[in-house]
Amino acid sequence: MSFVAHLINGISLGSVYALIALGYTMVYGIAKMLNFAHGDVIMIGGYVVFVTASSLGINPLAAIIVSMAACTLLGVTIERVAYRPLRGASPLAVLITAIGVSYLLQNVALLVFGSDTKAFSNVVTLPNLELFDGQLIIKSVTIVTVIVSIIIMVGLTLFVKKTKIGRAMTAVSEDQGAAQLMGINVNGTIAVTFAIGSSLAAVAGVLLCSAYPSLTPYTGSMPGIKAFVAAVFGGIGSIPGAFIGGILLGVIENLSKAYISSQLADAIVFSILIIVLLVKPTGLLGKKVLEKV
Repeated sequence: MSFVAHLINGISLGSVYALIALGYTMVYGIAKMLNFAHGDVIMIGGYVVFVTASSLGINPLAAIIVSMAACTLLGVTIERVAYRPLRGASPLAVLITAIGVSYLLQNVALLVFGSDTKAFSNVVTLPNLELFDGQLIIKSVTIVTVIVSIIIMVGLTLFVKKTKIGRAMTAVSEDQGAAQLMGINVNGTIAVTFAIGSSLAAVAGVLLCSAYPSLTPYTGSMPGIKAFVAAVFGGIGSIPGAFIGGILLGVIENLSKAYISSQLADAIVFSILIIVLLVKPTGLLGKKVLEKV
């Protein structure tokens, strides 16, 4: 029974990674850039809920909506101020800027909220699910996290395939120059992509802090890196790939902690990533892209 419990906890953790990875894969798939500040947007989302729900006493659901709005605004601002001027720059310049934005957000959070760990209240107040006469207890936050991640993954897939802005995103991801010639607002499309990714980061931050109830200015750093690994694992640029990569990563990490070593769990996760990339460089569901010359 303990194996099933560890597996379920792994799926829950993987669902959080999947939500974060969906933001990574959306931005990379359309803008062809790695937004390493994405993990810190998660942290900001957590702090917004902490302040609005715990300090101001606002309803948790309303606090989540406020957090999504704040993170959406933050993501669009980051894209407009930091990334848009570098649209034609080298990937290295964009990468360095992303790391700089990440450190900026962390230090702003340190100045505003301090370095002490905040106790985060669980926003999911539903009863836990007890199975097999109480031998297996599944936390309500676990169930909500898995359901939310599945709904968002399906919703994003349909959004990209069925809506006008979704098809514009696909066109921009294929060829920005050609998309612009066809009358698509490339900058606007990329801004929408950042908005979606940042709002998902807010949801991920709330669910992460509800499952692991502590909050510091560095809360989003390691989950952000692991979610990036999940996106690469599943095939960066692929929405179902990011979801599958996140779930697999969470399960592998949790089972490694339970049955091998909690200290070696991260090393095992990154080692498996290396093996997957050696065997299939594009990830599990990634497509090989032909370079135009």
